[in-house]
Order: sequence, then C-alpha cells, then structure tokens
Amino acid sequence: MSGNHDRSAPSVEDIRQIVAIANPVIRNLQITECYSRLAAAFAVRSGEGANWCTYATWASRQAGRTIRGEDLLQHLERRLAGGRWLLHPIATLWRRLLRRGLFQRETRIGRLTAALHTPFDAFECASDAVARGNLKVFEEIGLEFARSLHECPPDAAADSPQLQRFLDQLRPGDPPDGQRYLRQAFARYERRRLERDPKVSTELAVLANLEIGLHEQTRLQPEIREALNAAYATSRLSSLRQRAGGRLSGGRPSPSSASLPQARSGAPASSRAR
Repeated sequence: MSGNHDRSAPSVEDIRQIVAIANPVIRNLQITECYSRLAAAFAVRSGEGANWCTYATWASRQAGRTIRGEDLLQHLERRLAGGRWLLHPIATLWRRLLRRGLFQRETRIGRLTAALHTPFDAFECASDAVARGNLKVFEEIGLEFARSLHECPPDAAADSPQLQRFLDQLRPGDPPDGQRYLRQAFARYERRRLERDPKVSTELAVLANLEIGLHEQTRLQPEIREALNAAYATSRLSSLRQRAGGRLSGGRPSPSSASLPQARSGAPASSRAR
C-alpha cells in the first residue's frame, strides 16, 4: 500500500459543504451517499468488514424516510391492510405533497403546514428532530472519519506523529461534550490495520464500532427524545388549545420544552436520528 492518501475519499471540505446545505431532504441524501463513500474508503484502509460508517449509511437512509415524511405511508399501510385499494391514491397524493415541500418552510405549502395545527404536526416534529440529529452526527463523526483518511498515512506506524496529532485533536472526557470514545475507537481501527490475527482484528473492529455508537447515541439523546415524543407533544398541545377555547396561539413548542417525561431510546428510533 502506498504512502499517498486516498484522494477519492470525501474530504473535510466535502463534509462542510454538505453540512451547509439548508434543505434537510437534499442534505440527508448527500449525507447518506457520503457515508457510503467513507465506509468504502475506510474499509480499504483498515480492513474488510463493517466499520461505523457502514452502519451509518443504512441509518441515514432510514432517517431520510422520516425526514421526507414517509412514515405516514408506513402507518397507513399497517392500518389499511384490509383496504389496500385505498392506499394507492392516498400514497400518490402524499408523495406529491412531500415533493411540493409539505414539511419545508421555505415553500408556500410548508409555511402553511407550519402555521396550521393538524394531525400532521407529529410527523413534522419527528421529521425536524431526526433531520437535526442526522446533521449533528455527520457534522461531528463524519468529519473525523474524513480527517483521519486525509491526515493519517495509510502505511504509517501505530505510533506515527500524524496519527498522534489526529488523536490529540479529539476532546478529552465523556460525551456529550468529550470525545474519549472516538479517540479510543480510531486508535483501535489503527491497531486493526496492523493486526494479523483475524480474530483479534474482528474484535478490534467490533469494539471500535460500539465505542463510536455509544458516543453517537449519547450525543443524540435530545433529538431521539423529541422524535419519540412527537405524537404525545402535539396531542398534548391540541388538548390544551381545546381547553383554552382556542385562545392559545403562536408557534408549535418542541417536545423538550413541554415538560415531557424522558423516553428510553431503542435501536430503531436512535438509528433513525443519524
């Protein structure tokens, strides 16, 4: 393997350009594609098998369904199992509304959806929370994967100054503020690159993936909680309005500001926020 960096891998500047995309739907598609490229480049570097970016590609793709508002279609498929003849026209109309920007506030229909309080509020709140989580993780962890690919030579020793300089830029301490688990994970990936025992190599990869996953899930707890509680938050706000005789007005509060109980995150919900 040569000492040159993989110039085909996404760069730090590529990551920053994707992060700057305002449209959450387009940004999610770009994030998912970038994760796929990072996973492939990192596999060449550290060895075959799944690295964290491999799982992030799938999770970001799943997050895109929530961001685009496609969860309603899944809900209808479950509810209309015995009346599938109804599902096709409803799904067609829903997809047209989504394409016109139903949950995007820069569009006319998106602004109208945001101003009105409808049963769609829960889907909109979940979409917003997952989009922010998707961005949050990519902006931090995706950036570090790109940085490692371009700053650390692929044939460097485990104690190379380039690797040490890369690791030293990761913040000490536990998440959500510290990046100790990221530092440990990237050091393990580097050890795996030099490991000749297949069993030890696999163990290093699994442990590194879990450490980044723990960091990610800890960082994502606020967004996970909002997405999980979206239906309850909008239902609670609707009940308050009815009791107040319609006197309540103003913007839709986020679940985190509505004195909601904390929810435990499960794998499906947490991975959706990537």
